[in-house]
Amino acid sequence: MNTRSPGTTTRSDSIERSSPEALDVQSLRREFPILAQSIQGRPLVYLDNGATTQKPQVVIDSLVEYYTTLNANIHRGVHSLSQRATEAYEGARTKVAGLLGASAAEIVFVRGTTEAINLVAWSFVRPLLAAGDEIVVTAMEHHSNIVPWQLLCEETGAVLRPVPFDDRGELDLDAYVRLLGPRTKFVSIVHVSNALGTVNPVEEMVALARARGVATLVDGAQAAAHQRVDVALIDCDFYAVSGHKMYGPTGIGALYGKQDRLAGMRPYQGGGEMIASVSFEKTTYNRVPHLFEAGTPNIAGAIGFGTAVDWIERVGIERIAAHEHDLLAYATDRVAGLPGIRLIGTAARKAGILSFTVEGAHPHDVGTILDREGVAVRAGHHCAQPVMDRFGIPATVRASFAAYNTRQEVDALVDALEKVREIFG
Repeated sequence: MNTRSPGTTTRSDSIERSSPEALDVQSLRREFPILAQSIQGRPLVYLDNGATTQKPQVVIDSLVEYYTTLNANIHRGVHSLSQRATEAYEGARTKVAGLLGASAAEIVFVRGTTEAINLVAWSFVRPLLAAGDEIVVTAMEHHSNIVPWQLLCEETGAVLRPVPFDDRGELDLDAYVRLLGPRTKFVSIVHVSNALGTVNPVEEMVALARARGVATLVDGAQAAAHQRVDVALIDCDFYAVSGHKMYGPTGIGALYGKQDRLAGMRPYQGGGEMIASVSFEKTTYNRVPHLFEAGTPNIAGAIGFGTAVDWIERVGIERIAAHEHDLLAYATDRVAGLPGIRLIGTAARKAGILSFTVEGAHPHDVGTILDREGVAVRAGHHCAQPVMDRFGIPATVRASFAAYNTRQEVDALVDALEKVREIFG
């Protein structure tokens, strides 16, 4: 069960959320200065949001304001700037906690989802492992949710067990249940696949693991900016997010951890801030979450992350989700109707990611041609090479959507793909 501090409010009683009415996308777009520019002489159509989202002016302003009005190190200073910076930094922690349905004491600031997973791997899972023990992931994971576990397996003799998925990109839950055996020590699963867009049934998967006494981590890098995430409802032990995929700065993210789990973990790094006292005879450690934030953190990044959370809540995550669902449905129909297109990932539940190949053209060539038309997409294996291997392809073209994208931009993508067909026949 999720542990909350006394008096902690929930989203329903602390945030006045927007109704799920249609977004005023044109007005919203004016909040993003980068979208006003041209690329290759054409208006920028930015469809690479799975890699990173653009930043609204309020986030940019918050970074400038920090460096121009309250730049100071936090927590240990008694002067006014330090105290104001500390208040802003800790205020951002509270905002991120509110978005995820957690308490501030359950949020550790990290560089991003990758560092969050590594922290859990080495501080929580490593002491549990012996030779022959098993860690369960899915076969659609990002490399950052594969490689840390492989490193642990190499060191301990543990075994990594991937859950397979079908031709549509949907996990085989029966296979998942079979993989949850007596040697299973941990489950780490992606909420939304960055390569396929599949939304996995994480609540059910976490419950199945919990019933067997197995702790869980959910990689929420592609989920938290696109749908309402409630860690209490999911009931996972850990949940990881990246700020730069949530309209915030790069180099900042958050790890949610249940308080009892965090309290039982060893420090990930040693240094300033994570200590209470130091002598050559003995060091005592700071309390959670500061225990896992050694050294001077990304103060500006955390403050900008908090501003991005404010922006998401003001716009309304439900409205963002509905808008992106409409865009995905429209884009799927339009792109699938083009000759020579193969969609990769057609699960019944998907987020705003459309991956595909073009017959006769390498995805990198497609991406280059689209760029000449002002359309920015991702072309490659998306740090998910096992997914590409599953479909027998080297890479895909990936268009991924955000709140500021429009149907007209989908039309621009389709027009640019027609140019690809003209070149490659």
